[in-house]
Amino acid sequence: MLKPCIFLVSTLVACPLAEAQIFQRELGDFDLKLGTTPSRSMAQGLVKPTSPGSDSFHGGLDLSHDSGLYFGQFSPNMGLSSASTLEVDSYMGFKHPFDQTLGYEVGLIHYSYPKLSPLDSQEFYGGLNLLGNRFGASFSNDPDRQDSTLFADLGGTQPFGIGVSMKYTTHQLGTPASVDGGTISSFSDWSVQFSRAWKGIDLDLIYSDSSLSGGDCSAYSGHNSQCDGLLTLKAVRSFY
Repeated sequence: MLKPCIFLVSTLVACPLAEAQIFQRELGDFDLKLGTTPSRSMAQGLVKPTSPGSDSFHGGLDLSHDSGLYFGQFSPNMGLSSASTLEVDSYMGFKHPFDQTLGYEVGLIHYSYPKLSPLDSQEFYGGLNLLGNRFGASFSNDPDRQDSTLFADLGGTQPFGIGVSMKYTTHQLGTPASVDGGTISSFSDWSVQFSRAWKGIDLDLIYSDSSLSGGDCSAYSGHNSQCDGLLTLKAVRSFY
């Protein structure tokens, strides 16, 4: 039986511009946003979050047109320390609301690692916005693997002011990974996150796990920071 690990992480997010999605201005028919979190609703569920222990400096920009077309870049890791790698996630897509309660969104994300270019990958995504809740799916087909993700963010339904988001991904490896007793060609991982703002601090309680355990974890290369069950409490505060 897996024993979840518990970590307490306190992250200081420093951004000279402003708090997340606060800096905003119009440029003709375009709307520009700068912040410390991804601005785009579907992309926000897929852009890789800053993991515990990584750089505390991250942010990006988002440019959208009245027609629904948008594009932007976000860096979840600036690569400022020797133990981290610079990552830049570029995305573009189209968002269209049918009314104030229902809309759809489709797009593409390119994950770029300037210092590790062979790791670059692309991901298609799409989904629905329903009453402030987001339900989506994505698919990436890289040369060495295929990843399929389902995610949901119940931001429109927050009992006791607590936000809930979930993600489930299946990974199919192009080349099976060798482990003790055989090989592994596929696995899955998942995560559940509970979020609440408290006195200017964003509190996140995250549980993640995967279908691998024990010695099979040597083949793990999924979205989570750890193969086995992991319970993380994260406190983040943004400053001007």
